[in-house]
Amino acid sequence: MAAADQLDQGRAVVETAAIRPPADRRRTVSLFSRLRTAQGQANPFPVYAELRSRGEVAAAPWGGYLLTGFDVCDRVLRSRDWLEPDSRWREQQGSGTRWTAPSSREMSRTLPALNPPEHTWVRRAAGMFDRSSLDQLRGPVARFTGRSLDTLAERLHDGEADFNALVSEELPVAVIGHWLGLPTADHARLRELTHDQVFTQELLPSASQLALSDAATAELRTYFTDLVRERRARPGDDPVSRWLAVWDTLESDRDKADEAVYFLALFVLLAALETTATLLSTMTLLLLDHPRQWQRLVLQPDLVPAAVEESLRYDPPTHVISRVSARDCVLGGVDIRKDEMVHLLVGAAHRDPARHPDPELFNLHRKPGHLAFSGGAHYCLGAPLARMEAQTLLHQLVTRFPRLTLVRRPTWAPRVAFRRLLNLDVTLV
Repeated sequence: MAAADQLDQGRAVVETAAIRPPADRRRTVSLFSRLRTAQGQANPFPVYAELRSRGEVAAAPWGGYLLTGFDVCDRVLRSRDWLEPDSRWREQQGSGTRWTAPSSREMSRTLPALNPPEHTWVRRAAGMFDRSSLDQLRGPVARFTGRSLDTLAERLHDGEADFNALVSEELPVAVIGHWLGLPTADHARLRELTHDQVFTQELLPSASQLALSDAATAELRTYFTDLVRERRARPGDDPVSRWLAVWDTLESDRDKADEAVYFLALFVLLAALETTATLLSTMTLLLLDHPRQWQRLVLQPDLVPAAVEESLRYDPPTHVISRVSARDCVLGGVDIRKDEMVHLLVGAAHRDPARHPDPELFNLHRKPGHLAFSGGAHYCLGAPLARMEAQTLLHQLVTRFPRLTLVRRPTWAPRVAFRRLLNLDVTLV
């Protein structure tokens, strides 16, 4: 089936805004089809460059607009005139669209999909990952990192090992599982459910992907509502118990308080696993792909924080962030109506030469500046923890495995918004 026909067939599932196709619609559709190929997954940046050459604000073939310039993306993220597609907006799109799928409705009630004033007080009440809680996690993060690398070392005795499976996928779930007090036996299933659930947050999910996401979301709801019920009955010294105590002061209806805590726990798990695992694998892949930079880190481990930040710029875990306009406005010379959606192509914005000279160069001495953790009111709450995990891993990695090298090129999941490596095979030389 032709790419244009595929998008036409899935239009009811994919988008909702009135469609005003650009003159070169088929060319744009073809570009997005390339992003779903193995080559496009491995290297989407030539496609982004072509999209950016058409202007920093361009009409998307399915409705809405694509933003590819760094400054315009940064302005949208920081402005109060641009909102999350919240539950109100999703309900307005009508039945039969991706936005009214059960998994999408569920996500619309989690913290990242809320808008002020609700977002403001929920975020304040969550109170997570401040300096004190990060200090308490520093020791466990180092310990879990060491254990993962112990397993990697054992496998490397046999010749090669999958870094993605043994380290990148294991470390985030171990850390957040420890923090939330989740049984270790549940970690593998929660990780699998997270990989399926994220499809509802993709740019163009298919009907089958949404079905996977709906099923995963339903199972996660059961898991975390049971967890909240258990902590309600037997509170302890853990975030879920503390959230229950906070919400009991904010909400007189206990069922509503419990549901609010459920949505927080769900959000924390999803946010902590998917993107952090991708960051850890992508960061390692980029450094192994640039052996001179790897050797520089081996000799100068003080460059580790810079290496993490450059990895976040060069190939961020999330390549697309979506917003809707709070009012009629003009953006980049383009008229945009109230409630129209824009897709911020963060992966493209990070390679904008107007922001970063020689953007294709992986440079540990580059001046920091990226949108990998979003921006403004919705700046990622988990950014400090993700940075801690990445820096801790990289410090231990260059110390213990200075001769680490890539065995073969990895494969990528067929996604556009949320990057995910399926393997990262390494060995020692």
